[in-house]
Amino acid sequence: MNWQLWVYLQTTPLFWLTATIGAFLVADRLSLAARRHPLANPVLISVVLVALLLWLSGTPYKTYFDGAQFVHFLLGPATVALGVPLYKNFALVRQNLLPMAAALLAGALVAIVSSVALAGWLGAPREALVSLAPKSVTAGVAMAVSEKLGGLPPLTAVLVILTGVIGAVIVTPLMNALGIRDFAARGFAAGLASHGIGTARAFTVDPVAGVFAGVAMGLNAVVTPAMVPLILPWLIR
Repeated sequence: MNWQLWVYLQTTPLFWLTATIGAFLVADRLSLAARRHPLANPVLISVVLVALLLWLSGTPYKTYFDGAQFVHFLLGPATVALGVPLYKNFALVRQNLLPMAAALLAGALVAIVSSVALAGWLGAPREALVSLAPKSVTAGVAMAVSEKLGGLPPLTAVLVILTGVIGAVIVTPLMNALGIRDFAARGFAAGLASHGIGTARAFTVDPVAGVFAGVAMGLNAVVTPAMVPLILPWLIR
């Protein structure tokens, strides 16, 4: 009887939406219990929990996505909401326009060129290279860029999450090791390289870092989609 109930539940869309939200809530509690240690990243933990549940239950991705697609739908409004930190901190952006513009262009360029060039040198196919190029912007934007240029949006989503998690894990120890104490600079770097996941991490470290991370994330969501179509043909010919 219990097995029949499970078979029924795992095919209902509401179950996988609830499982996704529940996994994140559990992950966030674990991260809080670990005092927000960089390795106890809520996104990383929740991804592992959901992946284990799918693997143990033998549930195909399509069945899962049918239930969790509401979360995917929210990527659109979340992307539009990137304009909020830009609007709220416009005066701050204007005051630091020149250094922020230099950091933005340099960071976006390095993120695209380094990853695509390395993957190409290792023999990755064209679709993988296209999917990799926009990995440092938020998922909604990155997937749209990837799809338009002939990449694989699901692969891009995975790469975006990996980039964000890795960035959120290493940003604090890396900045400490480099002796960078300016939280504005630390936050801007985190948001530029690791989008929303890095920004969430920045807010847990310092409010100023969080604000600059949000600004960098929003600006990069504009700059990278413009740069990728221009640079990519030169990298993968």
